[in-house]
Amino acid sequence: MAGNDWINSYLEAILDVGPGLDDAKSSLLLRERGRFSPTRYFVEEVITGFDETDLHRSWIRAQATRSPQERNTRLENMCWRIWNLARQKKQLEGEQAQRTHKRRLELERGRREAVADMSEDLSEGEKGDTVSDMATHGESNRGRLPRVSSVDVMENWASQQKGKQLYIVLISLHGLIRGENMELGRDSDTGGQVKYVVELARALGSMPGVYRVDLLTRQVSSPEVDWSYGEPTEMLPPHGPEGSMSDMEEMGESSGAYIIRIPFGPRDKYLPKEQLWPHIHEFVDGALYHILQMSKVLGEQIGNGQLVWPVAIHGHYADAGDSAALLSGALNVPMLLTGHSLGRDKLEQLLRQARQSRDEINSTYKIMRRIEAEELSLDASEIVITSTRQEIDEQWRLYDGFDPILERKLRARIKRNVSCYGRFMPRMVVMPPGMEFHHIVPQEGDLDGESEGNEDGKSPDPPIWAEIMRFFSNPRKPMILALARPDPKKNLTTLVKAFGECRPLRELANLILIMGNRDDVDEMSSTSASVLLSILKMIDKYDLYGQVAYPKHHKQADVPVIYRLAAKTKGVFINPAFIEPFGLTLIEAAAYGLPMVATKNGGPVDIHRVLDNGLLVDPHDQQSIADALLKLVADKQLWAKCRANGLKNIHLYSWPEHCKSYLSKIASCKPRQPRWLKTDDDDDEDNSESDSPSDSLRDIQDISLNLRFSLDGDKNENVYGTLDAEERKNKLENVVLSRIQGSMQNTQRAGSIEKGDQTSNTGKFPALRRRKHVFVIAVDGDSTSEFSGSVRKIFEAVQKEITEGSVGFILATSFNISEMNSFMLSEGMKPTDFDAFICNSGGDLYYSSPHLEDNPYVVDLYYHSHIEYRWGGEGLRKTLVRWASSVVDTESDKEEHIVVEDEANSAEYCYAFKVLKPGRIPPVKDLRKMMRIQALRCHVVYCQNGSKINVLPVLASRCQALRYLYLRWNVDLSKLVVFVGESGDTDYEGLLGGVHKSIILKGVCNNNNLLHMNRNYPLSDVIALDSPNVQESDGGSSSEIRNSLQKLGVVKGH
Repeated sequence: MAGNDWINSYLEAILDVGPGLDDAKSSLLLRERGRFSPTRYFVEEVITGFDETDLHRSWIRAQATRSPQERNTRLENMCWRIWNLARQKKQLEGEQAQRTHKRRLELERGRREAVADMSEDLSEGEKGDTVSDMATHGESNRGRLPRVSSVDVMENWASQQKGKQLYIVLISLHGLIRGENMELGRDSDTGGQVKYVVELARALGSMPGVYRVDLLTRQVSSPEVDWSYGEPTEMLPPHGPEGSMSDMEEMGESSGAYIIRIPFGPRDKYLPKEQLWPHIHEFVDGALYHILQMSKVLGEQIGNGQLVWPVAIHGHYADAGDSAALLSGALNVPMLLTGHSLGRDKLEQLLRQARQSRDEINSTYKIMRRIEAEELSLDASEIVITSTRQEIDEQWRLYDGFDPILERKLRARIKRNVSCYGRFMPRMVVMPPGMEFHHIVPQEGDLDGESEGNEDGKSPDPPIWAEIMRFFSNPRKPMILALARPDPKKNLTTLVKAFGECRPLRELANLILIMGNRDDVDEMSSTSASVLLSILKMIDKYDLYGQVAYPKHHKQADVPVIYRLAAKTKGVFINPAFIEPFGLTLIEAAAYGLPMVATKNGGPVDIHRVLDNGLLVDPHDQQSIADALLKLVADKQLWAKCRANGLKNIHLYSWPEHCKSYLSKIASCKPRQPRWLKTDDDDDEDNSESDSPSDSLRDIQDISLNLRFSLDGDKNENVYGTLDAEERKNKLENVVLSRIQGSMQNTQRAGSIEKGDQTSNTGKFPALRRRKHVFVIAVDGDSTSEFSGSVRKIFEAVQKEITEGSVGFILATSFNISEMNSFMLSEGMKPTDFDAFICNSGGDLYYSSPHLEDNPYVVDLYYHSHIEYRWGGEGLRKTLVRWASSVVDTESDKEEHIVVEDEANSAEYCYAFKVLKPGRIPPVKDLRKMMRIQALRCHVVYCQNGSKINVLPVLASRCQALRYLYLRWNVDLSKLVVFVGESGDTDYEGLLGGVHKSIILKGVCNNNNLLHMNRNYPLSDVIALDSPNVQESDGGSSSEIRNSLQKLGVVKGH
């Protein structure tokens, strides 16, 4: 054992080290001064910044080992582990430094190029000052919008909202969500976010001017969870005074707040959030159906027959943010985002722990898919709501899509009404969550120290009080309350050490540690068990028996009672976490009259600024924590002042206050909705199954006003070649007139058909509205022969249904309409063989028309207005051209260009580029990253096996075009069958998800894997190949294709 004595001090340091070291006393300086400490060197170089839980547990086991030989072996193994930990630390520090340096260079380059494009000189406002910096990093609710400080002001504001009847959609996908008896803490997915979104929905539903709030989540019908999570709808009645009978009587038939559970993914399984990604598109389709149906219902109730569109869609967390972005694009409505916790921040923390490699982290947490969802959410969001400025300064700025410096410049240009050249940045708003106060009744007697308040002998003390006070030898002393998980980040060990080493504090107060629920320490996670054991050792070391309570169990309903107990004894609430993103418990404690001592890192700074009800401390400074607690406990006047300030200002964190600020931010967004809703008075008839003769005429008149006829379709402004404006106008009018006249001539015949067959609807336009099923051919690749072969085999497989007219076809490709037309001519196909054409990877939408033989293509201009959100236009094109000129083949002697602009094949909402050497092109993720860094929001698609690049509006794609057809023409998404190859363009994954059926043609397009190399995340993370809606078929046989269609229930056997 003597040979291992040297390690004892090292291992003891693991247990005793403080969380921070003074940089001024580095080991190098100590060595130079001749005062080198091996123990301190070990702690500083190895332990700092790492999770030493396993080492701690190993040391505990080694101490308990009786055999000297076994003990020596354990200690020797620990020495090797310590050496390996130090080696990993050095390696990680180097990698982190490289990543930081690379990102800094990328950001600086992006800013330089963005500023160079925005040619106007910078004004003083763009250079930034204190005020503008605050606006950039989140607006103070007190600055822009004065908080309500009296009932009269709130009633005045409420009266101003009476005329509004808003419909708001919230989304929170993971976890178990219900309105009452929430199972908070059941698992890692059912926590504070669940409570927050339910209370937000309930509070918004009670606000003046809000008619309905829907909280969309996942329907779970699994035997492992309660049956209530399988109920499709649950109403959230308002709590407290908001739920008075007069308010209920004023509510409409469908008004209020509701939890709407959308089925997606396996119906009989409760999935953790990491396993939801392959099913996101299925949720989006289900949510789209619900929102459209609800919009019709609300239209009948409050919209005078017009659809009532959501005023905003708010996504919570990355998965819901991704869903909200797709829904926002499909519905063309503003989107809001709350991140709650962010993927990049978690990735950095996991890498610093050195327990898993980057690949292992991604495999476990699907972290790269989560980060990409957060980046897309930033692309699509109008407003990002955060709890604190720390979340913006230290977390959101890690993302490619948000740069505070560039955002400040853009904001200044917008205020001056100066062009930003296609650049957009979401608006960051600091808006702390609210709190429900209806259940909190002020009890002055409990808090003045003299009276016993409500203790009149009739109401016994709550059971949790007895459970806590049994720990104390003197339960009358003020109680210091800490409420946190036994997590190293919560810093509870430092709190216990500060309490144990401060004798005056121990004499004046008791300490309560509410550390979750536990049955057996051995059944806890290793990290939690380590923290708890450390605390128990300190209690023993400092002989704190009778002064510290650490109950094993408590219910969620016990938490308010515990606050009351601490307040009754003139106690203090403490949050000593190293970093606290927000600090909701601080607000809860203040509502019960508890002064606070809190960390100075993160959200508590903002809370202290508002409430002014306590002291902030350095969580690394044990003495500072003890001094602050002693000051509040000993100074009764200071305690009373902090308590009074907290109770006076707590209303600033009420839900009505939060919702007032929330609604004001929504009102600042530019209203958006589908363009046809503003002019189309006959939308209900369009979506009905009626076949009156006037339907066809109405459709054509509608098309004549809203669609443009095109022969070549290259660019909308060049549709009629060299014709001048007047000639183009005359030609369009003549075409429309001829169509209308033709329809009128057929009215009598259509009327006869209607009388003879009520089920016939052959007069509808476009033709896909009358199909029983629609087949979407989205086979990608660079070979037109392979593409045409797939089309013909699909036609052969359903020849019977084609003859009956029960099926229609849509071509969805990266071709523009000219290339599409040339393809069909070369293959002997007619445009009327297809009902619609999704061109340019989703940048254009055309319909076929049998009435125009010379020009059978009709372009939907409403679709253009639907996808143009944040389209960068010419500013984006110039940046892309500059990027293309910078991409050269460095291995070639002449450094030849790899990418060139394809201006001839570009369109108004699709910039096309030719790739001369597909094997040399940078990954698509690099181009997307560069665009985001420069605040250019777009959807980059590598297509045709890497030989072409299409750049579209950020929310435009082929799968989004299908959702548009559902909204515009009521094309049932569940009746769509999408045909794809084994691989495809980089938007391939979107085509395999959703409620539609998918058939993968084996052997077709199996050489496109090059496009999917170097992805941010593997396709296997996001494609549910085991879904019953996905079938694989031999692409070389029409009979195999038909067999697959039969398995999907689309066609019957011959």
